[in-house]
Amino acid sequence: MDEVDGGTPPRSEGEDRVSAFGMLRLPREVRFGAGVHRAVPAIAAQIGHRAAFVVDPFLVDTPVLRDLLDEAAGLGVETTVVSDVPAELPVEAVAASAERVRAFAPEVIVGIGGGSALDAAKLIALLATHDGPADAYYGENRVPGPVIPLVAVPTTAGTGSEVTPVAVVSDSTREVKVGISSPHLIPTVAVVDPELSMGAPASVTAYAGIDAFVHAVESFTAASLTHGDDAVLPVFVGRNALTDGISLEAARLIFHALPRVLADPGDRAAREDMARASLLAGIAFGSAGTHLSHAIQYPVGALTHTPHGLGTGLLLPYVLAVCAVEEPERLAQLGVALGVGAAGDYPAAVAQATVDAVADLCARIGLPTALSDLDGDLVAERDRIVRLALEARRLVGIAPFFADERSVGAIVDAALAGDRSLLVSRIPRSEESA
Repeated sequence: MDEVDGGTPPRSEGEDRVSAFGMLRLPREVRFGAGVHRAVPAIAAQIGHRAAFVVDPFLVDTPVLRDLLDEAAGLGVETTVVSDVPAELPVEAVAASAERVRAFAPEVIVGIGGGSALDAAKLIALLATHDGPADAYYGENRVPGPVIPLVAVPTTAGTGSEVTPVAVVSDSTREVKVGISSPHLIPTVAVVDPELSMGAPASVTAYAGIDAFVHAVESFTAASLTHGDDAVLPVFVGRNALTDGISLEAARLIFHALPRVLADPGDRAAREDMARASLLAGIAFGSAGTHLSHAIQYPVGALTHTPHGLGTGLLLPYVLAVCAVEEPERLAQLGVALGVGAAGDYPAAVAQATVDAVADLCARIGLPTALSDLDGDLVAERDRIVRLALEARRLVGIAPFFADERSVGAIVDAALAGDRSLLVSRIPRSEESA
């Protein structure tokens, strides 16, 4: 993601700061459970009587959408449907959709679909409320005020966009995708119904699910940052007392449920665990943030046109291999939550076992193990990948270790080769490299 903000606050010294500071930013209301999507028309009607539905194209002719629109009409809600949500969300297409929605003058926007549909709904709510162009809002905290209220209804278990303050677009003038991050983009109501994910293809389930796992793990391993009594906080504040437990629970659920739901797509209990975990991971990283798997994936995704979750999942074991050296106690805590080790075991050993277990999870769900397995000559693009990853300053700045050209380059090199052992001799501890 192309970042244009001014970086992150200073890091705290030690773990005491984690217990002293906590923050969550959330929707006004979050509903979770089988069948709760049927309440969406009534929820929208409580907000306003003109609703723009921004939906994935595959939903247009489905009974799910028809029933929601019919119920909304019965409640006196006038609706319009925006379904031309193109892959990668080119900014020009989003702006055009926003102009149509602005002309309709909705009082509420309902986003239904995967991460792209929900991000499109956020951006349409922004651009239909405030004057553009979209690039005026790139980066952090640049949205000037509230946007049209949004009801977000995910159909996949992965992005957590229904509870997060960020939306991502493609801009042809930029080398990688661009993020708009603001608390004003957090949906007003999130409605998470596991039933809506039942028909997701295996590849969507795998890539969305592992991305949710990365959200959970990276929010747990994000840097602990010092904020003091700052009146205006960054959008992502680092790991903290309120996100830690949520991150761990999300990671635990996904670690066990994702292989189950891929083995049996009709496993409703596993689907429910995945939907709940994705929601929790979104709540956690929506406040804490994510870091290097995401920073490196953005240029990789732009070069290979591969799914976002495939890239973040592939990269996670390499990033965690460095975390295991730099912060073995924190990786050991993650391992205990996953059932890899027990409290009281030697932290360094549990940390390494945790990295191995995460790599095994990625392999079991069918992810490639090396960047060189992806389309394109990424070896030739190595320096460009490192440069663009480092330009994602908000993501790099929240990494739990000192991330510079040397350390990020070593991670990229190991991921290109598919060999985590290369990192052992390449990465010094942070006190030696700072």
